[in-house]
Amino acid sequence: MADRVYPAAKPATTNGTAAAPATTGGDGGANPAFPANKAQLYNAARPTYRPVPPPRRKHRRSCCCCCCLFITFLIVILILLAAIAGAIFWVLYRPQRPSFSVSTLQVSQFNLTSTKLASKFNLSIVARNPNKKISFLYDPINISFNSDDSEIGSGSLPAFTHDTKNTTTLKTVVSSSGTTLDDSVISTLRSKLNKKKNLPLEIKLDTKVKVKIGSLKTTKVGIRVNCDGIKITVPSGKTPTKATTSDVKCKVDLRIKIWKWTL
Repeated sequence: MADRVYPAAKPATTNGTAAAPATTGGDGGANPAFPANKAQLYNAARPTYRPVPPPRRKHRRSCCCCCCLFITFLIVILILLAAIAGAIFWVLYRPQRPSFSVSTLQVSQFNLTSTKLASKFNLSIVARNPNKKISFLYDPINISFNSDDSEIGSGSLPAFTHDTKNTTTLKTVVSSSGTTLDDSVISTLRSKLNKKKNLPLEIKLDTKVKVKIGSLKTTKVGIRVNCDGIKITVPSGKTPTKATTSDVKCKVDLRIKIWKWTL
């Protein structure tokens, strides 16, 4: 008959709850169970911390990159198309600037007093259009004569049309009737006349021009013709003197106005 083992004593109860049985160590001794401390109880009740991930911006960055790439690609395409159109235009029309030269210049009057200047010049200018398929339509041309940045005469030329492969001679009178000058300008002009018997002269022509290609006309563009290297001799009597124009070079520049500045 098998033996029955009964507990030697009933487990102690605390407030009606049975205490946990003691554990038995490896050596047969009992290891008493200790209650959890406050730190363990607090950590057990505290929820697990999970860091919040940063907001996703990958989609926004990708949109910006795509937009920049598209704009860059569009600009490159436009530049390429403009270059192709310019090359085709150059091959078909071979555009060249018109040229100007001073044919003759005579000084018929140059009276310099202590405060005023009276002058008169007879000017002939040759305009050449070397283009075979391009014409130029000029507005009235303003002419100014300058010596050491001082204006000593002014005049104008009428509007005209410069046809293809055409050479046109333009004649006008440039004068200054009793223009009042500063004392420094008067003294400079007198000093040069006494030393060299002649004056350096610069001619400026300002106008606007349209370019005509077949039946197509462009908008007006400002141009300036600058002729430098002229030497004039003041006439001693009523006989006009001829200016030195053999080494004169006339340069044609575009005059593009951007707001308040002219380039």
